[in-house]
Amino acid sequence: MSGQQEPSNPRSTRTPGSLRTALSEMPLGIKLALTWMLFIIGAAIYTRLDRLLGQALPLQDPFYQPFLFGEAKPVEGPSSAHILGTDVLSRDNFSRLLHGSWVSLMVAATVVLFGVTIGGVLGAAVGYVRGRWEAIVMAILDVVIAFPALVLLLALVSIYKVRNLTMIALVFGILGIPTYVRIARASTLGVASREFVQAAEAIGTRRTAILFREIIPNILPALFAYALINAGFVIVIEGTLSYLGLSVQVPEPTWGNMINEGRRDIRQTVLPIFWPGLFLTLTVVSLNQLGDWMQQRVAVRSSAL
Repeated sequence: MSGQQEPSNPRSTRTPGSLRTALSEMPLGIKLALTWMLFIIGAAIYTRLDRLLGQALPLQDPFYQPFLFGEAKPVEGPSSAHILGTDVLSRDNFSRLLHGSWVSLMVAATVVLFGVTIGGVLGAAVGYVRGRWEAIVMAILDVVIAFPALVLLLALVSIYKVRNLTMIALVFGILGIPTYVRIARASTLGVASREFVQAAEAIGTRRTAILFREIIPNILPALFAYALINAGFVIVIEGTLSYLGLSVQVPEPTWGNMINEGRRDIRQTVLPIFWPGLFLTLTVVSLNQLGDWMQQRVAVRSSAL
């Protein structure tokens, strides 16, 4: 039976060199975006290892304030000791930027994880089963989506004093599920009518097996394409909350609270604002570029099914 399904299943057409081919076909802008994201991800992992090892790796302490001990002046420019200068408390900007990448990526990754796993499976299930359950689930989601997620997030953070990274990431992740459900359902409606799904149904394959073997693998590219763009939006929202003092508690460095702290000395120098703003902008632009490129590839792949 499995031999009859393999020729019609688009997954069987993949070749070992497909990834290498995809990389070679990337435009220069997409390669630069991918390089930047690999740098940010590597920086976030490096800072976690540095903390786990008791700051044994070659990276300056993002919390150390030599100004308080008369060892340095506040807001120094770039130098051999501080390649991106220091902030108003003489803390190293480069180290704080790398540590701030962990907060942004953790929030974005949680939203993507919740969206793709919970939202993707739920959306694929209701899109394939259809009927009463689809109507109930989509009606509930319409109500949830109609309520401004940002307002709810601000209320939860303000009322319950949520300030740690875990809770912030969980709130973002839960609020992001409904949109992924809608996208997964819409993609499933198109995939469920394809020949390989009908062939699996005709030979008596269980609906659960069809859902997880045939439908979900074919809607994942569309979900990941949206996830990249959505991750950039989430990073901007987290940065906004950090700027307002409604995200992770200081002194934990985030790009948003670094901008907030640097604005007080903007007449003296713009560098404490410029660097986190640049990191934030490059990250969001890179995610959008990668998401647009993946969407184009998904469209080409869908037309070939």
